[in-house]
Amino acid sequence: MYQRERERERERDYREEMARSTGKDAQALFHSLRSAYAATPTTLKIIDLYMGFAVFTALIQVVYMAIVGSFPFNSFLSGVLSCVGTAILAVCLRIQVNKDNKEFKDLPPERAFADFVLCNLVLHLVIMNFLG
Repeated sequence: MYQRERERERERDYREEMARSTGKDAQALFHSLRSAYAATPTTLKIIDLYMGFAVFTALIQVVYMAIVGSFPFNSFLSGVLSCVGTAILAVCLRIQVNKDNKEFKDLPPERAFADFVLCNLVLHLVIMNFLG
């Protein structure tokens, strides 16, 4: 009986120690990510906000569909695919505009933005066609 209590106490101490170290590790990771993101250029932060907005809008549409229903299902698919496609194109824009990326070093940011706008135009034309 005494041995079981000791084992339980050791296990509890071990769990508490692991919880403390995990919390410290998470704080250190969060702090390092925050300090690294502080050095990110403003243009990339704006693109990140745009991507976050597109993904958030898609999530709102999915939640709305789960609550209310998906009567015009092609409209639901068009809305969600529009948001997801826009977010993916924004990721491509972010990769091309990032100055630290060596692959697109010779590509001017204006050309990357023109590609983004043209691809968005094609994406939304396809989505409008899908609406029927």
